[in-house]
Amino acid sequence: MTRLSFRQKTHLAREEAIVDTVKRLLAEKGFDLMTVDEVAAEVGIAKASLYKHFPSKEALAAAAMVQTMGLALEQVRALDARPELGAIDRLKAITRWTLRTQLAGQMPTLPAENSTLRNALIADRDYMDGLMTLSDQLGAWIVQAQSDGALNRALPPEAVLYTIFARACDPVLGFLKAGGSHSDEQIVDWVMSTCFDGLAARG
Repeated sequence: MTRLSFRQKTHLAREEAIVDTVKRLLAEKGFDLMTVDEVAAEVGIAKASLYKHFPSKEALAAAAMVQTMGLALEQVRALDARPELGAIDRLKAITRWTLRTQLAGQMPTLPAENSTLRNALIADRDYMDGLMTLSDQLGAWIVQAQSDGALNRALPPEAVLYTIFARACDPVLGFLKAGGSHSDEQIVDWVMSTCFDGLAARG
């Protein structure tokens, strides 16, 4: 195993600090309001130094998304290694992780319409590979859960997939948390219930 030099370790540590800062700012403010100047100031480096690591604001957001995607895939692999869990249990577990991550302020929020950002993400092979892997695995769980009768079989699997993906930027969590009357776990439980059980009264 190749040992990293002090300079390489410093470079990696700075990049990690940059990405962590970007993730937090994207979660707090979103892509449009986050600025490169703000990122550099919070990390404590010059803007020119930041550009040596990431050439644009879009590249910063892409790096944050790649890291978050990696964390999600770690969760998926861990769940897949538990044969006692059914497909619906795995889907609920990864959704619960997503909600907790968002409430912790660690889930980047990106605009739905931004061509330069979209192009940067599409051009990022790590991001696209991760997205495809995550989509394929969740898609397989969705199909299995529908086959098991645990999910509505009338829904197209992609509709269920996008519904689960949408929980990563669900504004309901922020609204409930801002009220200050509920714990994070209560909020997660309620959003999980609306996602998987719906709003209709149960007999």
